[in-house]
Amino acid sequence: MVEKSRILVIGATGNLGYHLAEQSLKLSHPTFVLVRDSAFSDPIKSHKLHSLSHSGATVLKGSLEDEASIVEAVKLVDVVICAVSAKQTLHQKLLIQVIKQLGSIKRFIPSEFGSDPTRVQVSEIVDGYNFYAPKLEIRRLVEAEGIPYTFISCNFFMSILLPSLVQPGLKSPPRDKVTIFGAGNTKGVFVKESDVAAFTINAVDDPHTLNKVLYLRPPGNVCSLNELVEMWETKIGKKLEKLHVSEEVLLKKIKETSFPANFELLFIYSAFIKGDHTYFDTESSSGVDGTELYPQLKYTTVSEFLDTLV
Repeated sequence: MVEKSRILVIGATGNLGYHLAEQSLKLSHPTFVLVRDSAFSDPIKSHKLHSLSHSGATVLKGSLEDEASIVEAVKLVDVVICAVSAKQTLHQKLLIQVIKQLGSIKRFIPSEFGSDPTRVQVSEIVDGYNFYAPKLEIRRLVEAEGIPYTFISCNFFMSILLPSLVQPGLKSPPRDKVTIFGAGNTKGVFVKESDVAAFTINAVDDPHTLNKVLYLRPPGNVCSLNELVEMWETKIGKKLEKLHVSEEVLLKKIKETSFPANFELLFIYSAFIKGDHTYFDTESSSGVDGTELYPQLKYTTVSEFLDTLV
């Protein structure tokens, strides 16, 4: 048996980070989590940490701003996975510096987890604000430093947009009227957070994913707005009234609203108008397809997720 890599998860009290740590433990990796002191006084985060600790994770105190704690944590492991929120993306710079200096990490998976930032076509449509620029900056820094990596391109988490059937501002799917943006035929991709975690942990020791982008576009999870609405109509046994919003009107609305209030509209424009999840094929020189690499992994389909909302 090949020895399992020791994995450090940073951001383990977050939604994805918790699943990553859980999955790491499930697949018998010695698992470490680096968390801020403040996490212990937050009831939800504290509960997650207790659960992970009870399952065998080693909980370390520290943060991405504290170099000494990063050094101590990174020295203990072979693989570092960062799952901090998008607004903390650039906080990974000190971590990258430490990984480079120590030179002992076999794989670094930075906090990218979304659309491939090298492929998005919606760069600066909001007053010069580019949601994807920090992720691209971190990716380029990792490459420039020669740090062994895997980047995870999982597109949308199912908890984003899907619970509302891609209806901004709604908390549950509509049962009377639905808005279709653009023609409604461009496809987006949704993957459940726990499934993203399973694919990620399977990739950490896999030579096929070394210095590659792992793309997740599972069959059954690649859907257009028209297909989503049709699926939902079948499940509730009712036709919905369709309201169409053109690309021009959507773009105008995005520009009139400041970030982050417009992030749902921005994501819709990116995925379902520009096709940023699906307009390109995976190039074998730089990327690999997760469902082809790990056909044994069972995942939640969009249809199965919608069943939980009926």
